[in-house]
Amino acid sequence: MNELRIFFASKSIFFFALFLLVGVELFAQKRVKLKKADNAYGSIRDGERFDRLVGNVIFEQNTTTIYCDSAYFFRSKNQLEAYGKVHITEGDSVDITAAGLVYDGNTKVAKLRKKVVFVKLGLARLYTDFLDYDRKKNEARYFNGGKLVDTTNTLVSRKGYYDVPVNIASFKTDVVGTNVDYTLNSDTLQYNSKTRVIYFRDTTLVKGKDGKTALYKSGTYNTVQKLSLLENGEFETPGYKMRGEQNFLDDVKKYYTSKGKIAMTSKTEKLTIYGDHSLYDRKKGVSKVYGNAFMAKVEADGDTLYLSADTLVSIENANPKKKRLLAYNHVKIFKNKMQGLADSLTYVSADSLLYLYKDPILWSEGNQMTADSIRVLLKNKKIDRIYMVGNSFVISQDSIGNFNQIKGRKMTTYFDNKNIHHVLVQGNGESLYYALEEKDLIKTDSLTVKLMITMGMNKMICSNMRINFVKGRVDNVSFYVKPDAQLIPIHELKKEDRSLKGFSWRKKEKPLRKEVVKRKPV
Repeated sequence: MNELRIFFASKSIFFFALFLLVGVELFAQKRVKLKKADNAYGSIRDGERFDRLVGNVIFEQNTTTIYCDSAYFFRSKNQLEAYGKVHITEGDSVDITAAGLVYDGNTKVAKLRKKVVFVKLGLARLYTDFLDYDRKKNEARYFNGGKLVDTTNTLVSRKGYYDVPVNIASFKTDVVGTNVDYTLNSDTLQYNSKTRVIYFRDTTLVKGKDGKTALYKSGTYNTVQKLSLLENGEFETPGYKMRGEQNFLDDVKKYYTSKGKIAMTSKTEKLTIYGDHSLYDRKKGVSKVYGNAFMAKVEADGDTLYLSADTLVSIENANPKKKRLLAYNHVKIFKNKMQGLADSLTYVSADSLLYLYKDPILWSEGNQMTADSIRVLLKNKKIDRIYMVGNSFVISQDSIGNFNQIKGRKMTTYFDNKNIHHVLVQGNGESLYYALEEKDLIKTDSLTVKLMITMGMNKMICSNMRINFVKGRVDNVSFYVKPDAQLIPIHELKKEDRSLKGFSWRKKEKPLRKEVVKRKPV
């Protein structure tokens, strides 16, 4: 029994001794140690004793080493003040220099002042005059101005901090970033000095050296790969402005995509294209918008031309004659005095021409125009004339429901301001228009009621002809080259005489504004 007691007693002494050793070691780790100084003097300040150290002073605490020219060492408080060529090393990753330092060995907070250079070895340098380095948190925090520099970027702000383990620098207030490609301005952003990725946390403006700018609320930018992912962004090139809810920018390939309420504005053409998805290949000079896509182009008279299609494509080129806008599949056109349909469309800005293909049709002031292909010439941003080629047909309905018709191989419709002035028919011209007469139905001293009646139908066949219009209605017709004309009285008109071959009244197909404008333009 005594041997058992002796055994447990010896074990208790062993564990107690081990506890004391561990406690002493932990206590030692908390203390700042003076490793070296050329000269040491005892002194008292405010009743407290301290060591005044001069020349090649070195302190240590765990993996931290502090070098300086001179220092005040308060052993009882475990604190020191260092002056002149202050140098701190933290393991093999952090190196700091400054002109002055106050260090608390208990909290492990170093307050460095004047000409501070904080270095995350191999990654970045942080310059400031006011830096607090918290060794417990592994965080360096600056205020009253700082600058972070690496091989790629320079970032300046009023306030910020550097999270050492994850290599994240956070910047706040008056943030300015620069590199060889751009300058950015923001209020808040973060930067990973290892991956060289910028994280945008607030509205940021980026101005590229190539003339491209971007404005967005959040997102990321890889400064090495030059890839951006921007939320609610708007970016601008010399020729375009683009806006979307999500934007992906590849500045190496010069390839940009957006989705979610897209708006792409051409500065030169002064038009904006809207949609759900877009891409812009700057090297090829091609931009494409699709998904509820439509275009809005403001004209000189203040009217707006709207155009929708499954896909809208804009092609840039140094040669103005090669610049164009393409629309294909289910093209619809709407403006106040003109509507249209086609399978596809091309707009050539150099010639100010709109080309409509595959069953094109236009409506203007009650006139319906169809042909195998149609070209619309714009002059001073207004419609000047319309060229119809192959099976050209113009139909209008008069006030009492009759259909006036013009047919020919080729037609050219001329406009005066916004109104049709006259139509020229070239080849195989045919025309039907009704002669109307206004008669008094009731006439008294105080009331007159008039009635419009059809007197007959003018039928004309002529190789070439000119039809003049007044207020959008046929006024008179001129014939050229062997005309054949007759007036058929209304009572002699047969059903088959009332329309030319190929007649098709398609008013129900005329697009409404709400069918072309998919959402509110901005």
